[in-house]
Formats: sequence, structure tokens, C-alpha cells
Amino acid sequence: QVQLVESGGGLVQAGGSLRLSCAASGRTFSDYAMGWFRQAPGKEREFVASISRGATSTYYADSVKGRFTCSRDNAKNTVYLQMNNLKPEDTAVYYCAARHTAYSGIHYYKELEYGYWGQGTQVTVSS
Repeated sequence: QVQLVESGGGLVQAGGSLRLSCAASGRTFSDYAMGWFRQAPGKEREFVASISRGATSTYYADSVKGRFTCSRDNAKNTVYLQMNNLKPEDTAVYYCAARHTAYSGIHYYKELEYGYWGQGTQVTVSS
């Protein structure tokens, strides 16, 4: 079992920045590829970003590419999502997710590929 706790959400004006954190506990963090998803009101949850267990590979949704950066610190059991130049359409509940994998360079972008989820953190971007 892996427990995930997100933090860092809040209210920000358009053009501003936030950094989300996701702290993991319970298992060896470096054995897990990590992902970020979000769900806006009335919409399905969607992929945002992912990072391989060895942090050698990252992948982003087109909607956030160039604005968001996903990173991880395996020594701190934490994955981050740096969000810059935020837009009102980025408003959503953001979730981190974990998937155990034997492959250090692989990342995952499908919701069903992840077995562990955090409770989410709200990000609201005002115009």
C-alpha cells in the first residue's frame, strides 16, 4: 500500500504560479512511477503529467506543456508539479497517483494504469 497526500493548492490569479506537492508513504517511493491528473467541475478526470520512477522521463498533456513541470525527489518521497502561467481553465481538483513498476524509464498516462491515488487538492485560477 502507498499513501499519497497532496498539498499546495489554492486560489491564484491568471498568470500566477503554484507548486503542488505529493508526499508518499508506505512503500519504496522509487519503485513507483508517478502521475498528476485533474478533474474540473462537470468534467471527467484527465491526465496532466507523469514522471518515471527514475525521474529520467516526463510526459505532459498538450494543454499544460511548456507551463507545468513535474519533478520528484526520491530522497524525500515527494513528487512535485510546478504550475506557471496559470489559466482559468486550469481550475480543477488535482490528484497525484502512483503505479508500481519494474521499469525505471517508463511513465504512464492512463488513469487505469495507476493503482494508488491521493485525495486531491483544489486549484482555482481567477481571471
